[in-house]
Amino acid sequence: MESLMFCNQCEQTAGGKGCTKRGVCGKSPEVANMQDLLIYQLKGISIYAEGYLQKGKDVPKEYVSFIEDALFQTLTNVNFDEECHIEMLKKSQELKDKIRDEQPQVKTDRDEALFKLRPGRDEILEDAKKAGIRYDQTLDEDIRSLRETIKFGLKGIAAYSHQARFIGYCDDEVDNYFCHALAATTDDSLSLDDLVALTLETGEKAVKVMAVLDKANNERFGSPSPRPVNRKLKKGPFIVVSGHDLHDLEMLLEQTKDKGINIYTHGEMLPSHGYGKLKSYPHLAGNFGGAWQDQQKQFANLPGAILMTTNCLMTPRESYKDRIFTTNVVGFEGTTHVPKNKDGKKDFTPVIEKALELGGFKEDETSGEASMSTLPEYNEITVGFGHHAVLDHAEAIIKAVKSGKIKRFFLIGGCDGANTGRNYYTEFAQSLPDDCVILTLACGKYRINDMEFGDIDGIPRLLDVGQCNDAYSAVVIAKALSEAFGCDINELPLSFILSWYEQKAVAVLLALLYLNVQDIYIGPVLPAFFSPNVLQLIVDKFKLHHIATAEQDLQSIMAS
Repeated sequence: MESLMFCNQCEQTAGGKGCTKRGVCGKSPEVANMQDLLIYQLKGISIYAEGYLQKGKDVPKEYVSFIEDALFQTLTNVNFDEECHIEMLKKSQELKDKIRDEQPQVKTDRDEALFKLRPGRDEILEDAKKAGIRYDQTLDEDIRSLRETIKFGLKGIAAYSHQARFIGYCDDEVDNYFCHALAATTDDSLSLDDLVALTLETGEKAVKVMAVLDKANNERFGSPSPRPVNRKLKKGPFIVVSGHDLHDLEMLLEQTKDKGINIYTHGEMLPSHGYGKLKSYPHLAGNFGGAWQDQQKQFANLPGAILMTTNCLMTPRESYKDRIFTTNVVGFEGTTHVPKNKDGKKDFTPVIEKALELGGFKEDETSGEASMSTLPEYNEITVGFGHHAVLDHAEAIIKAVKSGKIKRFFLIGGCDGANTGRNYYTEFAQSLPDDCVILTLACGKYRINDMEFGDIDGIPRLLDVGQCNDAYSAVVIAKALSEAFGCDINELPLSFILSWYEQKAVAVLLALLYLNVQDIYIGPVLPAFFSPNVLQLIVDKFKLHHIATAEQDLQSIMAS
């Protein structure tokens, strides 16, 4: 029986192999196939864009911005709206025709470049078959695996570069690389070794883009500093902001100023509270709920409006579909989308009006049917331990290491998810000796950030570094420690215990591999898009470990 779709880009993919009937994320086969065709079109655009690079010129931002948006739109849990994909596909053909005319010297017989989109929905779905991941049955599985790994790494990079570009920051080298790498995934002359090198180069560009976003956020919003975040819900109207985009939060805070509306962060927006400019708004009232996978339960009876700024959207239930709003490349049929104008500004009036209409809580709430029976009992968590904040205390940390009071650092974090096996990360953190310090980041932090770990000579044993893109902060901290101790990063008493779910985590993993970080532990399952040979190559070169049990892995690490 012919599969309706094939998608293996996320950790929860069906059977650990690939979704073939409907995405576990809720993505329809029609949208999945349109996304394949959209990526196919991006490859065609990129083949012609290489003409600019061959002449030593940067690819015009018109094309880069579209490629970035499209890559981000196809990332897991971002956009489920069929009409939006059809519009993007039509735009992709316009841009491909335009760039082909601009670069007549580019001669190619590659299908991705020569393909002409037909406008009808049924025609699009019929043509999408040739863009399927497994359409070419003759392609070597290791070549396919590396091409897919590069593609998924690019999707993660696009998510980070999109946030940076939104506030005016970009890197020409990264921008050009989108086109170079996408075109390379269509080049049958490239060997396995060529693609391995390109995979590591994708990791290099992931490091670079995270540095750009780090600079953008620190300069625009003020470097994060430690701050306790309230988790009680105040009475009155409110808006919950989820996703990752700090600029959307900033605009919403400005537009809700003096309107009697409280703003709560959700999921990966939690680190926003550490940034000086954002926390200066008194109505940034706290954080609501936990990681993304609990949103359907948490949002069900919530008497407030919800704004999704980036990925991590789940299929909205009817009980709250009329009060969840999307923006940027996020979309779901039947929800209200807030666009930006030509100046990059957004009018959040529909979100604000919905919050005022709903009225919020009549009294302060910590539990109960109307609020959140799933809210933890603790009332505050501390965020803001970015690399600036941590390195301000570098002298004390180095002293504690040299005196033996700190024996080891563990980075425990990454994407959270709903599949079983993720209690491993909680058990691992709980098992650590009292002389170990934990760095945590991304929504995986919710597995451990409600626990009391105490401190070592005033240094908290749990340091929340930030969002998934703030893996760069962990890299900066590690590099600073390696310089202080005059050793390689792999000689530090530092271990990486990572959870992954989607393509931003792939970009982070490739970044760490590019930096030659060894002995990374990753789970809960290994990516389905790694062929056995590609996986073995990574294991052999970088000593990548698939997690076992917390007890076994901790014993192995401590014995090394």
